[in-house]
Amino acid sequence: MLYLIGLGLNERNISKEAIEILKRCKRVYLDTYTVDFPYTNQALIDEIGKKFTPANREKVESLEIVDEAKKMDVALLVYGSPLTATTHITLIQEAIASGIKYRVMNNASILDAIAETGLQLYKFGKITSMPYWKQSYEPDSFMEIVRDNLSIKAHTLILIDIGLDIKKAIEQLEKSAKKHEVKLKKLVVCQCLGTKRQKIMYRDLDEIREFSGVQKPYCIIIPGELHFLEKEFLKIFE
Repeated sequence: MLYLIGLGLNERNISKEAIEILKRCKRVYLDTYTVDFPYTNQALIDEIGKKFTPANREKVESLEIVDEAKKMDVALLVYGSPLTATTHITLIQEAIASGIKYRVMNNASILDAIAETGLQLYKFGKITSMPYWKQSYEPDSFMEIVRDNLSIKAHTLILIDIGLDIKKAIEQLEKSAKKHEVKLKKLVVCQCLGTKRQKIMYRDLDEIREFSGVQKPYCIIIPGELHFLEKEFLKIFE
């Protein structure tokens, strides 16, 4: 059987039920390519009481984990909630096609936690992600999503690629905005939501550009048109 288990936002968010399931799993993997974890592998091992094998993107996308689930109970641990990444949906599709039983154990994710900004969740548009640019490859299609969301007065959640620090992210954001003729004003930056190191900032772009102390994982929100209650709440984070 295949188990996709959400870890939530800190090392203690995993459910008691999930820990019981892990006790009987012959193999346990940790998805390591979707996020910069806010805690160490050892902290998670101490919490769940079981060792695991880190699984990179190649391992997960190869569907080897599904093949193993034909013979034994296998778990894939995923930061946040397990189905926010499309790769994990593919695992379920493969399990169904192969006649393998599966179970999804959901948990808190960034999609829940951003409500602490005071921005109303139903006013968010499409979610997008910012990749880490390489010297010869600078994909900026995420700014097209920002532009489309702003056109309907919606907020945009930008998920940040693993390894990308805030200074580099702001550089990419500014360059992409200029190319797509998107005017950026105040941004919301959220670091380590759901953990003791949680911090939310609502600042002008110039202020954020000079600030390098944002810890991973973090996300950036481009606000659309603000309701007066949203404006009032955001003042807390100025």
